[in-house]
Amino acid sequence: MARQNNKKNNSHNKNKNTHKHSRPERSPITALYADAEGEIFDAPGIGAVGRMGDDLVAIQPGDLIPLPDTADLMFLPERYAVGIDESGELVVLEGRAVAAILPAGYTRTMLPGFEKEENASRLPLYGYSAVVVYKDELYVTAIYTDENHKWSPEFYNTPDLKKLVHKVKKDLPENPLIDHLANCSLEWHCCTAENLFYRRWECGIPTSPVCNANCFGCISLQPAECCPSPQSRIKFRPTAEEIAEVGLYHLETAPEGIISFGQGCEGEPSLAADNIAAGIKLIRAKTDKGQININSNAGYTEGIKKIVDAGLDTMRVSIISAIPESYAAYYRSNYQLEAVKESIRYALDHGIYVSLNMLYFPGFNDRQEELAAWKEFFRELPVQMIQVRNLNIDPDAFLEIMPEAKGTYVGTKAFLQELQQEFPQLVIGSFSHYVE
Repeated sequence: MARQNNKKNNSHNKNKNTHKHSRPERSPITALYADAEGEIFDAPGIGAVGRMGDDLVAIQPGDLIPLPDTADLMFLPERYAVGIDESGELVVLEGRAVAAILPAGYTRTMLPGFEKEENASRLPLYGYSAVVVYKDELYVTAIYTDENHKWSPEFYNTPDLKKLVHKVKKDLPENPLIDHLANCSLEWHCCTAENLFYRRWECGIPTSPVCNANCFGCISLQPAECCPSPQSRIKFRPTAEEIAEVGLYHLETAPEGIISFGQGCEGEPSLAADNIAAGIKLIRAKTDKGQININSNAGYTEGIKKIVDAGLDTMRVSIISAIPESYAAYYRSNYQLEAVKESIRYALDHGIYVSLNMLYFPGFNDRQEELAAWKEFFRELPVQMIQVRNLNIDPDAFLEIMPEAKGTYVGTKAFLQELQQEFPQLVIGSFSHYVE
């Protein structure tokens, strides 16, 4: 899969089916495609389509925002680009489909439209968004969900990062977590790992090599026959003392310091509840600075209770659906959605600020039946925030495992607006915020 610079090439479209006239009129919103070398072209006279669930729909101006500066463009191997010709008919282009990969803070509202080759391999784990030419510039189907300068790429992977890693290794020479987080920073470019070495903001402390779910889109463990995981999972269990040493090192000096259990490089942190709870107690015996957070599937309620009771401040719960069947289809876990709700209820009852890490897929989460289930969920459990996250997944592979839609979709904007109107206490964003 080739990455491209964020600019288009106005070369002639190669598909003869798109050239009924020698000088076709340009569609206001024009499709893109890529050649075999990964070079990206626009398709004069061919309108752009996006995808909602399994449906291909014409993209309208109201669906679009300018392509963010830090977005990437990719072409999709073994998948042909699709557009709309001058007569309104869908046409398959000779080139590959093109997708935008959005930076954090942007929520996609449509997937790229494409036609898959027979026996095409599964796509890598990215959040593919439809991208087009509009007003002679690149635009994407997305909305801006959250503004947080702390996650801007300019603050990460700086030239001095290796030097900063070396310093922290000297400060904490016997702690195996430092070597693990150094690898996460320098090899996988994990922002929460890097923050430990930059001495600021949210720092991840991975703790658990095992999990109680087998998420279809897990980013740290995939079966060998599938697409590769974008990062490797921790292979050891840090002790309470090792957890506390890193936590104190960070919280005592970092501005708006947060330590978070439950990173992309680990399994489910609540399965390490004894060590985490003991580590939290050691930290809080020496400092009340900063914020202690857990990112969890919240399926192991007894573990969540131990961590809450030890002095947790905030909890972010990974979730894709408020419908038990849909939840089970994606998480493939040894617990049920009701256990997640019990954990959230316990956390709320004990004053924990609870966010949902809502894994978002256009044409799924915004189905009518999903929206109705979410409304019932929030009436029962008044969590404080939804963090909308683009689900990194092959669209076809995802829909194959999920229950079929019972109703139509309402669209991403309408989905979020309805939730905000009915539950005004909900903060809708994309990031964990520092909670005073």
